[in-house]
Amino acid sequence: MNVGVVGNPSHRGLDAVLARLAAAAPRHGLTLATESAIADLWPEPRPPLLEPGAIPDFLVTLGGDGTLLRGAHFLDGAQTPLLGVNLGRVGFLTTATAQTLEKALDAIARGAYTTEARRTLQPLIEDATGHTRAEPLVLNDVVLHKGGVARVLRLRVVVQGEEVAQYSADGIIVATPTGSTAYSLSAGGPIVVPGVDAIVITAICPHTLAVRPIVVPAAVEVVVEPLAPLASDLMLSFDGQVSVSLEPGHRLRVRQGERRVQLVHLGPEGYFARMRGKLHWGDLSDRERG
Repeated sequence: MNVGVVGNPSHRGLDAVLARLAAAAPRHGLTLATESAIADLWPEPRPPLLEPGAIPDFLVTLGGDGTLLRGAHFLDGAQTPLLGVNLGRVGFLTTATAQTLEKALDAIARGAYTTEARRTLQPLIEDATGHTRAEPLVLNDVVLHKGGVARVLRLRVVVQGEEVAQYSADGIIVATPTGSTAYSLSAGGPIVVPGVDAIVITAICPHTLAVRPIVVPAAVEVVVEPLAPLASDLMLSFDGQVSVSLEPGHRLRVRQGERRVQLVHLGPEGYFARMRGKLHWGDLSDRERG
């Protein structure tokens, strides 16, 4: 089985993890290939590079949720199982750790894992003539925000052709249920269980108490249109990994992606157990019993 490896080169000790991976993979009949960003951290002989467009049978990411999202972008909708190995702090989307790496490799080789198909979003940029340009699929969220100096934006949000409202805010987040525990949650959005067919729309620091996050059906299209005179120097961020500028007169269209990301799970741990363990959800341990 061909296994691709994506890693966070800034993580201290990644070279030691790669050395363990290189030593263990042959024992499980796994052939490795690496992204170029971490190629120099492998022991000799180094694995070959992952070639653009050459999708491996399995993809392993070494880092945190950001590294896993980068791995999902590399796959770009390919139905390759994606296993996240957490080398950082939270790693909410990851399922293995550096300590369980050998067991994870054994599970990969034996097929002793489950996959969960996570919904994606398809962002499109529409210009003033109505022409649209598709951007890569996102697993977490699309964020429209100011580039450069922090300043309030005026935005019109339309859902399935009906205007929701005009927002005065620092930006807007359009998120999947998977992304509901990321930037959207930090901005006051709700947690949406991944099995729910929904899209979350969350304003960033809205300048009125009358604005709250909205959950809409996954089948609708969400349009975000910047309004003059605060419609210049705008940026779009995709999963916090890639950013592009949004030119004046252009607008963002977001719809459900046609392809999903196959996240790998090892063991019986469920979604709410991960919430309790990694987000400390409902943790009352600091309160005295009485």
